[in-house]
Amino acid sequence: MVTAIGGGGHGEQILKALKLAKGHRYRIIGADANPDCPQFDWVDERAQLPLASDPDYVSVLLDACDRFGVKALFHGCEPELKKFSANRHLIEGRGIFLPINPAAVIETCMNKEDTNRRLSALGFDAPRYMRASSRDDLRKIDWFPVVVKPSVGGGGSANVYIAQNMTELSGLADYLGLAAAGSNFLIQEYVGTPDSEYTVGVLHDMDGNYINSIAVRRMLSGQLNIRMSVPNRTGRSELGATLVISSGVSHGHVGRHAEVTRQCKEIARAFGCRGATNIQCRFVDGRVKVFEINPRFSGTTSIRAMVGYNEPDVLIRKHIFGNDILVDFEYEEAVILRNLTEMRVGATRRS
Repeated sequence: MVTAIGGGGHGEQILKALKLAKGHRYRIIGADANPDCPQFDWVDERAQLPLASDPDYVSVLLDACDRFGVKALFHGCEPELKKFSANRHLIEGRGIFLPINPAAVIETCMNKEDTNRRLSALGFDAPRYMRASSRDDLRKIDWFPVVVKPSVGGGGSANVYIAQNMTELSGLADYLGLAAAGSNFLIQEYVGTPDSEYTVGVLHDMDGNYINSIAVRRMLSGQLNIRMSVPNRTGRSELGATLVISSGVSHGHVGRHAEVTRQCKEIARAFGCRGATNIQCRFVDGRVKVFEINPRFSGTTSIRAMVGYNEPDVLIRKHIFGNDILVDFEYEEAVILRNLTEMRVGATRRS
């Protein structure tokens, strides 16, 4: 079963990857809260679930797993990831394979401030950061430009902004309430150039043994994959002519990118990751500068599968079928681009 298969998130990505699997024809149960989810047409069985915030969510989920005889369960959105983690014992107690990271990894990585703190404690490069709790804190920042983002949650670059000077940061502080008590926004140093941005997958088995890694050097060139783009007015030419915040839609050069993946592999191992982990970074002066770690499958899961790096299939073959998986198994390299596709839903109506 794959949950949250609609909406273009990582649930849909996992579903696409499983349908691309070679050697196994999986019976896939697709689950979503939307009764008109178009992706229901792609699966063998469908299950409508309540939202993860619903108090009955877990019982409805487990009933569906029992009804369909589910052997492996994949979450398709971050609220469900947190729900699965909190109820891991109930899910795994039914003999269901649950490929998610340890609770401590999920908790750390879904808080960007904790992620940055952990990276620094482990000796890895990370952009400078702070969570401002007062106007006085804002005045300490002298490392513009900065990125302002929510400190909790991840994915999609929602509510992310660039400030190039104190005037802009002060305006964002007023707009977002940055200096208010309990502010959940992080101020992070902007690093690198748009053509140095990578989304990196590091895959471990559920015992913590490294399997493989892959990266997408992102092509940031259009409205689909750029959330914000502003002329660089800082005078820092090393950042390029334009400052860019990427969207949650990644595409580009898919491959080994050995120096980038080598460093991200060290980070994932130090964090104690299990299963799929996705690291967002820029490569600056030979060093990976991590600005986000998503402790889950990526929004690029299906395009990775297109080159033979199929993370959900690998984990199923390893842990359910008992297959031996070659460490650093070979896969292809390619440029893969995305676009919008329209889908007609429901019956024809005449007026």
